[in-house]
Amino acid sequence: MNSKLHGLVAATHTPFATDGSLNLSIVERQAEFIASVGVATVFVGGSTGESASLALQERLELTERWSEVLKGTSTKLVVHVGTNCLNDACDLARSAQTHGAAAIAALSPSYFKPRSLDDLVECCALIASSAPALPFYFYDIPALTGVSFSMPDFLHVASTRIPSLAGIKYTNSDLMAYQFCLDVQDGRYDIPWGVDEALLAALAVGATGAVGSSYNFAAPVYQRLIRAFEAGDLASARLEQRRSIELIRLLARYGYMAAAKATMGFIGVEVGEPRLPSSRLATGQASKLRGDLESIGYFDWGLR
Repeated sequence: MNSKLHGLVAATHTPFATDGSLNLSIVERQAEFIASVGVATVFVGGSTGESASLALQERLELTERWSEVLKGTSTKLVVHVGTNCLNDACDLARSAQTHGAAAIAALSPSYFKPRSLDDLVECCALIASSAPALPFYFYDIPALTGVSFSMPDFLHVASTRIPSLAGIKYTNSDLMAYQFCLDVQDGRYDIPWGVDEALLAALAVGATGAVGSSYNFAAPVYQRLIRAFEAGDLASARLEQRRSIELIRLLARYGYMAAAKATMGFIGVEVGEPRLPSSRLATGQASKLRGDLESIGYFDWGLR
């Protein structure tokens, strides 16, 4: 990549039809909407994209479709390729390179977990070697993988074994370790922040980019937050962060994945319902969710 993952990166939803199959016809609408709110990069097939609930062939098709839709546009494509099967992860990495992705990312295998930092680096090196022309990001999300190693140590060890190492997609609330990551080798590595509810805190210690699910449907909130922070207007920045927290807490009360996908539908991007094991909204909950979103003012401050 010619530039790091600066600004907001939308971790996109995988769209499903009513029968639960992939609905790739929606990708064009997703891309149009994300571009319309000023987000310049998408992160496809990650946690928000329910990658763990997709078959390998579905993930390959998802990458191909996003590549087709973004061809000729200025939107960058980052593909998450991590999975429990490293052979599948390598296939996904090769596909991402073939289809012109700007970078790849991979989380740790999480069923049979790497027992040491060296084992984790070896897994990442294998995946990265399958797409040597692409920058590689390790996707640190210990709350979901159950794999928790020192990320500053990861950068030091991986720097000698992964030539294409670009940095870490850091979905981890440990701000102290985050700051150390930013300082490794005089700031050599790109460490996009991955906890939307704490973006302001990350900016305060040096974050310049962020990957998140709520940037799909509330990007203006975070854009105002970033502008306010850069202008030294901390009161306005804190207001926008509180709005973010209020919105995410509201969605979480309904089941975050289902509520977030329903919210996408409310704003005209019909990405369908989540797959099991993520639960769907119960009968009548969608209308109640919409009412709750109206009550907190989301349709006024969340979209513009």
